[in-house]
Amino acid sequence: MLPLAGVKVVEFCQVLAGPYCGMLLADMGAEVIKVEPPEGDMMRQWPPINEGFSENFASINRNKRSVVLDLKNPAHKAAARRLILSADVVLENNRPGVMDRLGLGWESFRAEKPSLVYCSISAFGQSGPRSAEGGFDVTVQAMSGIMSVTGEEGGAPVKCGVPVSDTGTGLYAAFSIVSVLRRVAGGGPGVDFVDSSIVPSL
Repeated sequence: MLPLAGVKVVEFCQVLAGPYCGMLLADMGAEVIKVEPPEGDMMRQWPPINEGFSENFASINRNKRSVVLDLKNPAHKAAARRLILSADVVLENNRPGVMDRLGLGWESFRAEKPSLVYCSISAFGQSGPRSAEGGFDVTVQAMSGIMSVTGEEGGAPVKCGVPVSDTGTGLYAAFSIVSVLRRVAGGGPGVDFVDSSIVPSL
């Protein structure tokens, strides 16, 4: 039996850092339900496209089940809430404050579901002067200086071929989630707000 068999994760994520975290949890046996907007995860449009399907999307979202919910629709929002209450873990990578405005943030579940592990992934963390800003892997590669040591000597900065910032963040988020799940399994408190940012709060 895989180590996370029996763990249910509801994922509200797009593109890479969050979905990569969900993929790692799914690979370890967790049941991951990916909630997508009506237009779908934008990564569904990323090449290479094979027979109408994105190979990039398929590789990062393997072993998951998917459901379409419009979270601005009250009935769909109620369905999302039921899903969360049935889960062990919530994983989201919206900009800070979005899930709270939808009534699906950590604070709205901590009393009703005391064992829930809630993980938020963002570019700059949930607090701090840049927390409201979005960001992609290439943004962080540029800010961190990684691009300055990639490419030809004396040439312009070059993006790494692998999205190291997104995948690194997803990996640390998965490690944090598993750590808290272990504490929950031992009878400890589970309502933890796991804040995993691509760039530490500045």
